[in-house]
Amino acid sequence: MKYIVSMLALIFVFSCSSRKNQSEYSNIEYEAGACFGFCPVFKMTIHPDRTAVLEAEHFNFTKNPSKADFSKEREGTFKTTIKETDYTRLITLLDSLDIKTLNNNYGEKNITDLPTSYLRIQFKDGSQKNIEDYGKRGSEKLTKVYHFFEDLRHNQQWTKVK
Repeated sequence: MKYIVSMLALIFVFSCSSRKNQSEYSNIEYEAGACFGFCPVFKMTIHPDRTAVLEAEHFNFTKNPSKADFSKEREGTFKTTIKETDYTRLITLLDSLDIKTLNNNYGEKNITDLPTSYLRIQFKDGSQKNIEDYGKRGSEKLTKVYHFFEDLRHNQQWTKVK
């Protein structure tokens, strides 16, 4: 009996670890647009090998932004390899969205000072899904994804390349 339980435990462990390294996404891109304030403006692209590029425009690393920051040059282009635990968490968040069934557009555009987010997913089967969300409030799960991307700017080891 203990051999059967041991064998089942091994099968479970191997099936979990092989699932963890597989993703149905070939490219994940998140873009945060500007607002009439100090909203961070950036685009982040993450590949299945966990490599990532952050194109930081404004207000990504400034602790106390001021009006003078509007005239500064873009902050730069950065690269990293996303930590495996963070990448796994991102895939879990995306899987929970059932992305292909989401609307392409969210947000009430009667308010004119909110930022827009863009979530662009390319799937390994060649299909893609683009979501534009004015105000970043499309759904509770989408909001969690947006916050996750915004946190990645600060909890990864980014290296400036440009």
